[in-house]
Amino acid sequence: MAGAAPIVDDLRAESDALDELVADLPAQRWTTATPAAGWTIAHQIAHLLWTDRVALIAVEDEPGFTAVLGAAAEDPSGFVDVAAEELAATPPGELLADWRTTRTALHDALLTVAEGRKLPWFGPPMSAASMATARLMETWAHGLDVADALGVTRAPTARLRSIAHIGVRTRDFAFAVHGLTPPAAPFVKLSAPAGAPDDVWTWGPEDAEQRVTGSAEHFCMLVTQRRPHADLDVRAEGPDAERWLGIAQAFAGPPGTGRG
Repeated sequence: MAGAAPIVDDLRAESDALDELVADLPAQRWTTATPAAGWTIAHQIAHLLWTDRVALIAVEDEPGFTAVLGAAAEDPSGFVDVAAEELAATPPGELLADWRTTRTALHDALLTVAEGRKLPWFGPPMSAASMATARLMETWAHGLDVADALGVTRAPTARLRSIAHIGVRTRDFAFAVHGLTPPAAPFVKLSAPAGAPDDVWTWGPEDAEQRVTGSAEHFCMLVTQRRPHADLDVRAEGPDAERWLGIAQAFAGPPGTGRG
């Protein structure tokens, strides 16, 4: 499927980059706390494994995914943490091997999704390309948690463009989950990482009064709630743009508190 293939390639690369961070860790390092409250490195990989596993069910077994939704509805605020806690108890070698097998199967399956088919999810149904982009966003965000726990600074890549795109596309959702009416779209102008094909990435009308500027890396940190706004170079012009940056979230679900 040509539409999903480039994003799936990026998802594979992002997953591999995180894999490299943990592949040679001794077992005791997997219990290292990450900045996400209560989550170790093992929890981070366990969460990605569980989510990739569920995404694979959504692609290959829609009735099975309906059953997953039913189970989630029984504990809507805690089912994600429960799953991470259970899988994090798996010996690190087995956990990593399972994630490798599962994510590879998901990546391959996404390439088989027919054009026009919408995959079920916890939010609105999405295309294979959108599913791959969502998995890319989450893999990058949780990979940042792992890198922070290990004291590693990761170089930003052009893969951030898709994550920034989600951050922009979810602006109306961020307002809605706070009970607010979304204002007119701002102009967003982000500096791309070194080595990206373009120097600048933009969204929205260039003549908009409300504007957001900064680096793509910091914008992605903001919309995935991995850094507080005060620590980032992302700036707003106009009260509506400023309000958005205070509530931005690129993930589904209720308003986040960061590092979830």
